[in-house]
Amino acid sequence: MRENGEMQFIDLKAQYRKLKHDVDARIQTVLDHGQYILGPEVAELESRLAARTSSKHCISCASGTDALLLAMMALGIGHGDEVITSPFTFFATGEMIALLGAIPLFVDIDSETYNIDPAKIEAAITPRTKAIMPVSLYGQCADFDPINEIAAKHGLVVIEDAAQSFGGTYKGRESGNLSTIGCTSFFPSKPLGCYGDGGALFTNDDDLARRILEMRNHGQDRRYHHTSIGINGRLDTIQAAILLAKLDVFDEELAARQQAAATYNNLLRAAVQAPVVHDGYTSPYAQYTIEVDDRDAVQQALQEAGIPTAVHYPVPLHLQPVFASMNFREGSFPHSERAGKRVLSLPMHPYLEAEQIREIATAVRNTVSSVTAVTK
Repeated sequence: MRENGEMQFIDLKAQYRKLKHDVDARIQTVLDHGQYILGPEVAELESRLAARTSSKHCISCASGTDALLLAMMALGIGHGDEVITSPFTFFATGEMIALLGAIPLFVDIDSETYNIDPAKIEAAITPRTKAIMPVSLYGQCADFDPINEIAAKHGLVVIEDAAQSFGGTYKGRESGNLSTIGCTSFFPSKPLGCYGDGGALFTNDDDLARRILEMRNHGQDRRYHHTSIGINGRLDTIQAAILLAKLDVFDEELAARQQAAATYNNLLRAAVQAPVVHDGYTSPYAQYTIEVDDRDAVQQALQEAGIPTAVHYPVPLHLQPVFASMNFREGSFPHSERAGKRVLSLPMHPYLEAEQIREIATAVRNTVSSVTAVTK
């Protein structure tokens, strides 16, 4: 739908209009009982998320960024340790590694899926490597079977950065429960999003779950008894209540996202590089991301046509100024750098109408055609 005549990149207002009664009722219940921190809705949400992913434990937290931080804190990752990850991701992935004094070891991506290339991981492992953190980018899970095999061979743990892939599956298993620890985000624009920041961790390890639970609440194992250094990483009860209302329609929304992506694919595949989702995977399409030549010109033309777009992510982590001391240069990770120059995300949400998708696809085809003609 359009808001004030403008097409929406992600239409949260349309979703709220549909869920208004249930969302409002859930929030009102929290206002009535007044347990704003760790209220009953938090435990209910954790139970439902654990069941959905077939995880033994789900621990909610204040953001997807905190989820990554808590995972590494619980694993004892710290100064001088190394964590292997992708350079083509949102900054929080590398940021949380560095925040703990650890070193992000970047490994280039597969050019089709944008996820870390398992074939390149083993060569990056050193005696100081403690973990592998694959990112399940744009919604499609990384290739976890070979990654987990490499980790087991070298005595490493695997942390899934599933900030964009909750609701996706890998060989019949749910994202979030594909490794030692899974971390996801409930940022409002995510496939399952709250109305603020939120996140969760998943694990089948009892001891890890206990440590994460304590560290989420200032390292307490009971009130005023602190066994470790933690953070204030709790999920607000009102955000849990909103997520519970949205969880009731989540499967319906996932189906709508996948139908929208299939329609996009049919209309765009001949004109651009459309997303590739491999057999055995399903994606929640946190983003519908294409690749185009001369992206700036294409994006500008689409903007003039009233089509909102976004770029996720133009500058890979190894080229960010804060990591300049690592002495990476252009060409260090060519697939990540090429993707950063070419990716363009189109409107994607469960309430996209077929007519809108056709309008967007027509504008993309026409724009790509005209830009190509000009540059020849």
